[in-house]
Amino acid sequence: MSLARRVLPAAPARRGWCPGLARPMATGDGLLARVHPVQGRLSLAQARAVAEAARRFGNGHIDVTARANLQIRGVTETTRGALAAFLEAAGLGDARSDGGPQRLTLTSPLAGLDPEERIDVPTLALAIEAAGRRIAGLPAKTLVSLDGGGRFGPGEAEADIALSAGAGGRVALALAGADGPERIGEISEAEAAGAVADLLAAFAGMGRRRVRDLDPDERHALTRAAGCLTSSVRERSGPRDADRVRGAVSPDTSHPSPQPSPERERGSVAVNGDRAGEQGVPPPAGLLTLSATRIILAVEAPFGRCGGDCLDALTRIAATLGVVEIRLSSTRGFVLATPDPSAARLALADLVAAGFVGAPDDPRRAIAACPGAPACASGASPALSDAARLADAFRALAARGLTAHVSGCAKGCARPGRSDLTLIGQAGGYGIVLGGGPGDEPALELTFEAALERVRRADSAHGLDREFGGPLIPPTPRFDL
Repeated sequence: MSLARRVLPAAPARRGWCPGLARPMATGDGLLARVHPVQGRLSLAQARAVAEAARRFGNGHIDVTARANLQIRGVTETTRGALAAFLEAAGLGDARSDGGPQRLTLTSPLAGLDPEERIDVPTLALAIEAAGRRIAGLPAKTLVSLDGGGRFGPGEAEADIALSAGAGGRVALALAGADGPERIGEISEAEAAGAVADLLAAFAGMGRRRVRDLDPDERHALTRAAGCLTSSVRERSGPRDADRVRGAVSPDTSHPSPQPSPERERGSVAVNGDRAGEQGVPPPAGLLTLSATRIILAVEAPFGRCGGDCLDALTRIAATLGVVEIRLSSTRGFVLATPDPSAARLALADLVAAGFVGAPDDPRRAIAACPGAPACASGASPALSDAARLADAFRALAARGLTAHVSGCAKGCARPGRSDLTLIGQAGGYGIVLGGGPGDEPALELTFEAALERVRRADSAHGLDREFGGPLIPPTPRFDL
């Protein structure tokens, strides 16, 4: 079923820029300042500094974003300067002051640790970051994802440019398209940073917000800027169609999974016949044996929200494990690496007691939610508290691989893509979309209590169609009680 896209009203408005420390963003609970740790890594001292900064200069709330950054909420005009100076002294200051992306790359939280990786992801990411800082006019939301071909990848955040390791030191290069990444060729690892720099410089001159927004002529010009189309791509397509070539697997977005499948959400990019570049997801919550000497402990902040005290607890527990850094994940969580399985099990139990999600089958992992009202000025509903209530009712559905999204407004910041069930905040209730996203036109309007009751009645063997009306009809002006 093709869902109608809604026309967003003047408010909530998409701002088109990203907050940093020097330029925080006004929202419902004060100013929001975003912290962009280099490669998504915090030393223990830096983690303690963020926790202290949240309490001293904000309201104590910290968000973990889908790009593995941190947000300090409740900052005021009086405290914003002191916050920036405090975190600058901790090595967490803004990387640039021209409005461009403070952090350009997204990698797996296991980058450099995973023995199955085929390329040196940390080194390549640093080279791309350095190149990006030299490019003026680069849009603030520009993102380059790097998948090293290991057991886990960077995650589901939509990248403008995606690099994926293949066999023999080759790297597949893809650009964001309307329906997922579109392969434009392959290059060697040594050529990758230069090719990405060429793409970024060309894109910066086009005046577009995201690569997905380019028209066909612009896409062709951008593709040619990299100079890396493979002969096989040229043979299969004309010069204007080369940028449309997709991997062998087409996305199927009809039933997204709790950890969105690359094949369903983004398609795949093949290199030398190898199924590399699938934009794999980060490790799930819990414990993972990465090698004989390395145990991975991954936890998530429920719906991306934790407090300064929770981050302090994480830092204390990391110190007991002998861990020197905390890695952020695009699953809105944190990853620790330790050699001691017994200590890791005890640490996981302590982190769960501190409020973190630590089990792969926790139903909260299947539900995306933004802060909502009153924390967000655009929010029309209390998305966080409603998502917490929805999670328990959604448990059996989550076990079957279904996902939900509680969005305070139609912008869908927590998950712009599709979910099996999307609740879009409206005055008095929620618009309901099945198998779509927050930008789709709701086919039904319900109060939260009515929506929650339907989820509770849903038979997990049959999904959500029966309780939400099968083929949904356009909404009536009144909310269904």
